[in-house]
Amino acid sequence: MSIPTTNKQTVEIGKANKRKYMLERVSQRVFLICALLSVITLLLIIGFVFYKGAHPFVAEGYSFLDFIFGSDWVPSEDKFGIFPMIVASIFATIGALIIGVPIGLFTAIFLAEIASKRLAKIISPAIQLLAGIPSVLYGVFGLAIIVPFLQNTFGLVKGQSLLAVILVLAIMMLPTIVTVAETAIRAVPQTYREGSLALGVSQIGTIFKVIVPAAKSGIMTAIVLGLGRAIGETMAVILVAGNSLIVPTSLTDSIRPLTTNIALEMGYAFGTHQEMLFATGIVLFSFILILNFVLAKISAKGGS
Repeated sequence: MSIPTTNKQTVEIGKANKRKYMLERVSQRVFLICALLSVITLLLIIGFVFYKGAHPFVAEGYSFLDFIFGSDWVPSEDKFGIFPMIVASIFATIGALIIGVPIGLFTAIFLAEIASKRLAKIISPAIQLLAGIPSVLYGVFGLAIIVPFLQNTFGLVKGQSLLAVILVLAIMMLPTIVTVAETAIRAVPQTYREGSLALGVSQIGTIFKVIVPAAKSGIMTAIVLGLGRAIGETMAVILVAGNSLIVPTSLTDSIRPLTTNIALEMGYAFGTHQEMLFATGIVLFSFILILNFVLAKISAKGGS
């Protein structure tokens, strides 16, 4: 037997539904505005950097090829060549990836698949705390520990070098790579492990032949995020790079990466000098896009 609904109850229900729908529409608008703000901010930053950086080549007739492949950076003489900085940034990034990615990936595998829960609960938070350390403290650590070690080990006049930059960047990449890769590995369904072990595959074989390929997308994301931190790092690199405007021919040479050049000179630069620093930012931005594109292609090829 149905209970009759009075007109007053019907009106109240209608008002409640109207408030609910209105709240949903307002929430959707708020989420949309937040998303648009992120996109608009990104576009404004990119647009401003490209506008300032392209001005010398479009309006003042500077040669972009001389800018990219020139080896002299002397703003007082209108010489703006960043080739040594490009080479230094590439070598430092590749070196950091070579050291940081295997260590980070193996650590993530150990925490997710091999370590006991008790041990993982101790190591994981410790690694995550590394991500909260200010970058300048990494630089101070490198200057106080890594630089003297390299100086004494290799008999260098000064230990500030490409190798010191690589080691510092590799350490800074580890928290990002380990945390994201561990999450991706733990997300692999347990049935994958059980099925592989049931077929007689060892635990190590299961990890590298089943689990790691299944978590490849998350692992590649970890590498890209770690790569972004390595390329964009400035303060720590300034302290251990040596800031020499030469093309590095060995790991013990002092270098000046692109980020360091911008940070050191932007404070007092003006006019064409300042615009060339923005142009350096364009090159750095393009460098990051290219590396991300290459990593994405490698990931896609591995999954095909």
